[in-house]
Amino acid sequence: MTKGGENTISRSRVVLSQVLACVALNVLLVGLGMSMCFVTMVLPDVLDAKEGLSMNQSQASWFGSMAFLCQPLGSIFSGPILDTFGRKKALFLVNIPHLAAWMIMYFAWNVPSLFLGNALLGIGTGIMEAPSITYVGEVSDPSLRGILTTLTNSFTSLGMFIAYLLGTVVSWRQAALVSVTVPLATMVLVLFVPETPIWLISKGRQKEALHSLCRLRGWAQPEDVQKEFNELLQYHNACSDCIICSNNTTTEQKPCEHSSYSIFKKVYLKYKYLFFVKETMRPFTLVMAYFFFHTMSGLLPVRPNMVNVCKALGMKFDPKSIVVSVAVVYIIMNLISAAIIKSIGKRKLVLMSLFGTSCCSLAISIYAGVNLPFSVNSYEQNTFPEQKEFLPVVLFMLLVSFTSSGIPWVLLSEVFPFRSRGIATGLAAALSYIIFFIATKTNYNLEIAFHIHGTFLLYAGIGLLGTIYLYFFLPETERRSLAEIEAYYKGNQKIFADDFLINAFRKRNGKSIEVNKPMLVNC
Repeated sequence: MTKGGENTISRSRVVLSQVLACVALNVLLVGLGMSMCFVTMVLPDVLDAKEGLSMNQSQASWFGSMAFLCQPLGSIFSGPILDTFGRKKALFLVNIPHLAAWMIMYFAWNVPSLFLGNALLGIGTGIMEAPSITYVGEVSDPSLRGILTTLTNSFTSLGMFIAYLLGTVVSWRQAALVSVTVPLATMVLVLFVPETPIWLISKGRQKEALHSLCRLRGWAQPEDVQKEFNELLQYHNACSDCIICSNNTTTEQKPCEHSSYSIFKKVYLKYKYLFFVKETMRPFTLVMAYFFFHTMSGLLPVRPNMVNVCKALGMKFDPKSIVVSVAVVYIIMNLISAAIIKSIGKRKLVLMSLFGTSCCSLAISIYAGVNLPFSVNSYEQNTFPEQKEFLPVVLFMLLVSFTSSGIPWVLLSEVFPFRSRGIATGLAAALSYIIFFIATKTNYNLEIAFHIHGTFLLYAGIGLLGTIYLYFFLPETERRSLAEIEAYYKGNQKIFADDFLINAFRKRNGKSIEVNKPMLVNC
């Protein structure tokens, strides 16, 4: 990149501009991580508590999964907020539910008020996902997108660490009060970040879009980014035609009259021609499959009750200290993922993470089956074993390490077309939270029916099945532009990964390999 045709803009300057643009987003994600894990700190203190607020086992099961149940409601609103107000304003507005939630948690006077606060945390988290995912995907260039989107996981993990740490040094009420500062700080920082160029172009604000792109590419001059800006204009022009007219196969050109349709018919047609098309449904199906396998592979179903799970497995150290260590491992592994994703690609990272998670769940299942009586249940404190061992700590930390290397939200930020990105991202986030809810809510029932070892054995089987599925169908998207990714999913080829084993098998059986070579990089 040149400045004024003479001076070269350093790569570090380009990286810095995009990192600074994501500062407010990263603080937002810290709050998101705190909201996701706050219940883990509350549950041990209120489960069958002898004084103060107290919950029974059934209430605790619902409380642990309540946020996930409510998150889809927030996700439904996130798409319209994103498309109507823009990415920047959306990052501001999504903090309001969390502000209310933290205050309700602090003043919680009974069990229903705890449920209300946790429900608002869930709604706020659901609203946050689409703006945060979309923003980082649209402000970063293809060479940095993988690193920046993976780093967002690190800030979510940092939020988890802060929540767990607060749970060890102050009461959960005081922790809730401290947490109020995060959405407030985010709202202030959002005022200083740029809007995404592609959204500004979509609103006809090309001058502002060019200025934003210059800022995001190292505070460059307009002539330095003109090529990329022209590509964005072409991409937008290809997406700006009437949805119905662009799908009309007749050659006769007629004036577009679809803008006069009622709001209900417009919504119906928007889903028909934007969502239920292969360039959206193909990645949507793949991402949702990944969310399911990633969620049900072991760690996430037990996260709300993690402190008691550590006790039930007979871990040697203080359970709350172990949970804090879990957050530290999350941060470290997210940073490692961000460091290696550019060299090994997203496909290998996903497969290694899911297969490793499956193996760790299997190891925990074997340990529990051999060492724990069938009467042990993580929701019944009087059943916890007296003997403490070091091995379950190692196995659990390995499970955390592999799980935290997973990147479902990273894939979600880049695989959908611009026109359907708000709808698809919101719906994908909503369905992912339903999966989270099912996973956390059924963990109690699975333990009752199959004991801890049977539960983790089921999780291991699901993780292994997911590894096989993604091996065949997950393409490589690292270092590809959003336009290239959209063009790939819009193509007519069968969706098979470009992997040497898959290719060899198909050649041996005399079948042609229908893959998009420029798009799919060998594993």
